[in-house]
Amino acid sequence: MATRRSVLQGAAIGAAGAASLAGRLGAAPARQRILILGGTGFLGPATVEAATARGHEVTLFNRGKTRPGLFPNVEKLHGDRDPKIGDGIQALAGRKWDVAIDNSGFYPRLVSASAKLLGPNVQRYIYISSISAYVDNSVEGADESAAVATMPDPTIENMGKQFEYYGALKALCERAAGDAMPGRVANVRPGFIVGPDDPSGRFTYWPVRADRGGDMLAPGAPSDPVQFIDVRDLGEWLVRVAEQATTGVFNASGPAERLPWGKLLEACVAASSRPPRLEWVSAQWVHGQKGLDFPIWVPYAGETRGFHTWSVARAVAAGLRFRPYAQTVKDTLAWYKAQPADGRVKLAGPTAEREAEALAAWRKERGGGKQA
Repeated sequence: MATRRSVLQGAAIGAAGAASLAGRLGAAPARQRILILGGTGFLGPATVEAATARGHEVTLFNRGKTRPGLFPNVEKLHGDRDPKIGDGIQALAGRKWDVAIDNSGFYPRLVSASAKLLGPNVQRYIYISSISAYVDNSVEGADESAAVATMPDPTIENMGKQFEYYGALKALCERAAGDAMPGRVANVRPGFIVGPDDPSGRFTYWPVRADRGGDMLAPGAPSDPVQFIDVRDLGEWLVRVAEQATTGVFNASGPAERLPWGKLLEACVAASSRPPRLEWVSAQWVHGQKGLDFPIWVPYAGETRGFHTWSVARAVAAGLRFRPYAQTVKDTLAWYKAQPADGRVKLAGPTAEREAEALAAWRKERGGGKQA
């Protein structure tokens, strides 16, 4: 099977792409030495591309297993995040950087080890956490002061059978970074990170499904809120955070203003080569169907009512900017269609057959006819 290609197609972004990105970002205030723990997955490449376009010196530290051919002109150091394995993170010892961006830390012990080792020689630490760090998703418009999740045993190093510990572990990682480098950490809590090169197949499901045409099941209501952030916008902002020595806690989702779910699906329809007909199906009905799981969308009710309404005002004030969501839709679809068939990501969401079954069942319960 072909290897998933990067958003900018391989080891370098190319002269034209670099010029365009550098022009959009503007001149950097000062050249930064940036260490990225990870760097070749999804968010990492977007950050590297933004940083190098602004003339910064970038070093990657990872195991060298995920797309090792990316960025041949960027310094790479290899090792395992776990100091108990081989030489661990000793390749970082004694080296100096202005800032470290940690987008591969999932367990507090490992984040603590990295931050403590780097602390004497790195001025600032940016930890990529998650909006899942919060314990309560029912309150609309909550900000960074909301309570974070906890777990009965903070030494556990697994996500749990249903990923129930993911958010609590992220919150503990934030604390570990702050304890190691007090006053020098930016904890960034993204929502769904989406766009070209996304390996999850979640957001991508929607423009690809729309491009298939036909009757398309739209769960919930057009007025339901939805939040996500284009990986390129997040990568560019992380570089801004590094340049401006920003610290603190930030929700990093988007867009800046409330986006109705219906508007996003309309953008998917507009980008489609065979525009589908949206058929809206109630959230309660969808939620009650076995095996009918839609990515990104969650019911705008009960315990998930506030999930897509987190306040991002603090991040916007710190320079976070968003490209039009319709552009993210178009670029994601174009990227997906450009991949070889055997190299495309597996899409989340129901199969075409399961979706058709659900629509038939919905119509039958509603009296047999299609919705207007």
